[in-house]
Amino acid sequence: QVQLVESGGGLVQPGGSLRLSCAASGTIYSINRMGWYRQAPGKGRELVARITSAGSTNYADSVKGRFTISRDNAKNTMYLQMNSLKAEDTAVYYCKYYSFSQDRDYWGQGTQVTVSS
Repeated sequence: QVQLVESGGGLVQPGGSLRLSCAASGTIYSINRMGWYRQAPGKGRELVARITSAGSTNYADSVKGRFTISRDNAKNTMYLQMNSLKAEDTAVYYCKYYSFSQDRDYWGQGTQVTVSS
């Protein structure tokens, strides 16, 4: 069982920055992959970025060069540094944890990010 809690969302102006955190607790397996997904009003959930326990990363084209995903395995925490934010980045951002050993996904409750002037 894994519990994920996102934090760091809020209201920011276009061009601003925000740092999201996702803290994982419970039974954490050493081989895993975590990622950030987002869902804007009226749209489906999309992958933003993901990172393995070994540090390999992938980014959606829409955020590449602006967002940076990272993790601290000792703290079981994942981060998403968002720079040069745009209005289209407005969405609820969700944290996901995948255990290769269990072949199972876990989701956080989401945190709202609003980019507006």
